[in-house]
Amino acid sequence: MLYRVNVRIPAYLAVICLISSGLIASAQSTDRRGRKYKAPPATAKVEVTVLRDTDAKPIENAAVIFHPVVHGHDEGNMELKSNEDGKAIIDVLPIGNTVRLQIIAKGFQTYGQDYKIDKDQMALEIRMKRPGEQYSIYKPHPENEKDKDAPEKKDDKKDTEKPAGDSKPN
Repeated sequence: MLYRVNVRIPAYLAVICLISSGLIASAQSTDRRGRKYKAPPATAKVEVTVLRDTDAKPIENAAVIFHPVVHGHDEGNMELKSNEDGKAIIDVLPIGNTVRLQIIAKGFQTYGQDYKIDKDQMALEIRMKRPGEQYSIYKPHPENEKDKDAPEKKDDKKDTEKPAGDSKPN
């Protein structure tokens, strides 16, 4: 009887080992995978430096916004803030795509430009300008003064569009 018990335990262990090794081998099989693995596209590292236009000092805490453009349509955005050196670094933009770069900084004009990501490392230096003076019709503008000296062109269409005949009201 003791001999039977000693034979059963190794037999059970052998069956369990065979079953578990078969399950492990079938789990590692790649021929029955549902989808094929597609590697992500290569990405570029883009470093944007935001500087003042007047003295080339860095602008801290400027919003640097990346808008990926696919077939002319905006595909969302990714926003970063510039550090104390005026730099914002992003490394998830796919090579070959177009990105619309927008920079917003307090006290400066908003910047916007489209860039083609064609290298694995790009460095962009953006110089931000202060806002210009607001245009007013009540102030004289020297660029319009020379237009006043030129003779005015007469529009002949106005004369031909008038109805011929009586101009008396009914």
